[in-house]
Amino acid sequence: MRLALGVSYAGQAYDGWQSQPSGNTVQDRLEAALRQFTQQRIGTVCAGRTDAGVHGLMQVVHFDTDLDRKEHAWVRGPNSFLPGDIAVHWARPVPADFHARASAIGRRYAYVLLESPVRPSVERGRVGWVFRPLDPAAMQAAAQQLLGEHDFSSFRAAECQARTPVKTMRRIEIARRGAYWRFEFEADAFLHHMIRNLMGCLLVIGKGDRPVDWMAEVLAARDRRAAAPTFAPDGLYFLGPVYAPHWGLPDRTAAYDWLP
Repeated sequence: MRLALGVSYAGQAYDGWQSQPSGNTVQDRLEAALRQFTQQRIGTVCAGRTDAGVHGLMQVVHFDTDLDRKEHAWVRGPNSFLPGDIAVHWARPVPADFHARASAIGRRYAYVLLESPVRPSVERGRVGWVFRPLDPAAMQAAAQQLLGEHDFSSFRAAECQARTPVKTMRRIEIARRGAYWRFEFEADAFLHHMIRNLMGCLLVIGKGDRPVDWMAEVLAARDRRAAAPTFAPDGLYFLGPVYAPHWGLPDRTAAYDWLP
């Protein structure tokens, strides 16, 4: 039987999603909990890897098992062995041809940013931070230049393993609530560090250090050296993959509604 799980996690304490020799990744902790629950070694495949310090509001994983347990048992069982900053929210049986990564037709991220003269305190590690005022109209105009299919090489980390830098940006929304900004991105797929590199450029423009049209110049350069430095991971959240309706999977977890 193939199962899919919806998982949320706070990323501050972990070296990213993907398993590493340190054992200090979200995947390592999830697979250890599944092993304790099932007394079997279970390998998981995720919808989208996240870097160290990046959070997941609905990571989706799949795995195969010959155990027959009810859906709620696959939620409560692993959760009893997981640390408090990782939780399984739902479990669903899926067809054998479902693949958490390959079946996704899109992915969604949000970046939460505090604009304040004072650095974050209680929300430390959960939000990015700028102390200079931002121009929403300038950032909105710059974001429009990123929509559609483009070569995003200027926003790609050197260690990115994607086969092509060409991606389709479907949606960018920028909203403010009090001192907090929320930047939401949806694309068919993203490159390594792509969101954090886009954020670096949007904030340079928002602070008035570069004109709006500079974003188009960076995009056209297809050269990472043309863009702003990579922004902090703290406020970055993987909102989850987008699947076709016929898979019958939830499109969010309860953690999704926590964001400003």
